[in-house]
Amino acid sequence: MSGPRERRPRWGKDAAKYLLSDEPPVIATRRHPAVLFRPAVRGVPVLLAGGWLLQLSPGNPVSSTVGLLVVLGALGYLGLHVAEWWVRHFLITRRRVLLTSGVIIRTVAVMPLRRITDLTWKETLFGQLLGYGTFRFESAGQKQGLDEITYLPHADALYKRVSELMFGSDFATTPVSDDDDGSGSMDDGESKAEDPRNGARPAGGRRDTAPIPRVRPPAERDG
Repeated sequence: MSGPRERRPRWGKDAAKYLLSDEPPVIATRRHPAVLFRPAVRGVPVLLAGGWLLQLSPGNPVSSTVGLLVVLGALGYLGLHVAEWWVRHFLITRRRVLLTSGVIIRTVAVMPLRRITDLTWKETLFGQLLGYGTFRFESAGQKQGLDEITYLPHADALYKRVSELMFGSDFATTPVSDDDDGSGSMDDGESKAEDPRNGARPAGGRRDTAPIPRVRPPAERDG
């Protein structure tokens, strides 16, 4: 009997091109599919109305043309929102927070992790039921596109992981682990690799640093 089936990450590999080669993501996810609820409420009735016009009088060129235009417009509206949901990614590494967006024109908002001074996590009633919430970042600089990020999935696990990165005492030396939502790394081996800047890392994820020996000035030694 085979083991449990591995869950596919909730992010596209195309987002990897915005990361450095030695910068595996600790968190990498799309927004919750609930973000498509409002466009569906608006677009589906229009799509049905266009289909009704097409079937109302097939021999009438006016109603058929209007119905076809309505159907195409509704499909374009829905397709644009689905594509935007597909390409928008929320990425957090041990250095930066990134938000990619845009279908025709791609935009990447970046904030250094060290500049974040405060984090607010908000869950509405529907967010608690469906498992999504909103991150609100406060930084030491000017406002930018990462101030508020909505519809983030896996609320509890994501909030704890971000808090660990921002406020954990050993966030710079703890090995990257898979998060509950995405894969947490580019591949299975990269997240377990040691940081080349820190050298070999002993078991436990921490390194002890010996104090720097004091050296007396030459004048004291001569005397």
